[in-house]
Amino acid sequence: MQPGQVTVQSTLEAALGALFGHAVHAIAAGRTDAGVHADGQVVSFETSSSIPTDGLVRALPQWLPTDIWPIEASDVDAAFDARRSAARRWYRYAVWRGPTPPATWQGRALAVDSALDIAPMRRVVRSLLGRHDFASFASDLPAERSTTRTVFAADWLALGPLALFEICADAFVKHMVRGIVGSLLWVGSGHWTPDAFRAALAARDRRAGGPNAPPLGLTLARIEY
Repeated sequence: MQPGQVTVQSTLEAALGALFGHAVHAIAAGRTDAGVHADGQVVSFETSSSIPTDGLVRALPQWLPTDIWPIEASDVDAAFDARRSAARRWYRYAVWRGPTPPATWQGRALAVDSALDIAPMRRVVRSLLGRHDFASFASDLPAERSTTRTVFAADWLALGPLALFEICADAFVKHMVRGIVGSLLWVGSGHWTPDAFRAALAARDRRAGGPNAPPLGLTLARIEY
């Protein structure tokens, strides 16, 4: 929720309230920046409505705009919390190596110079694996908040001109993935060496990191429980 702003949460809560006939507080598994997509967002909420769970996916779209839609619904234990119960989160960042992405990726991939070299970017992402302080890639965080996270998987996949970066962690700090991708793009363009990327990670200082990649290429892909 953002004061005076239309958000996914406010829109979804209004739709659920209209469907159920009572106010609903929705808890999402992850919070995304403006302009970031979500293919695998998970939302939990409580309702006293008698509408069957398997009917939600069919009934809810009539109350939602076309850029928000439900895929699946199920009953869960009362202790389940979409955010706190999450064990791992996967993000994907799409890069189109060329001037114009095709219609399928329009608005969902960052267009860059086709000369971007994926090979050194693949090698250096191994340094992200494990538990690290990601302060060099985080933004706008209170000084007392921890920026240490555990990364379980990270790699680039090249499919012709399309390059996909996937990363899985126990949690993410604000702008962490975009900061990592922006820095990796510096490696792929030759602006940085892989050693410069590793040094930035070790510095634990946002001033040492590269720029944030734009939000349009980033997608919350899935949540594991």
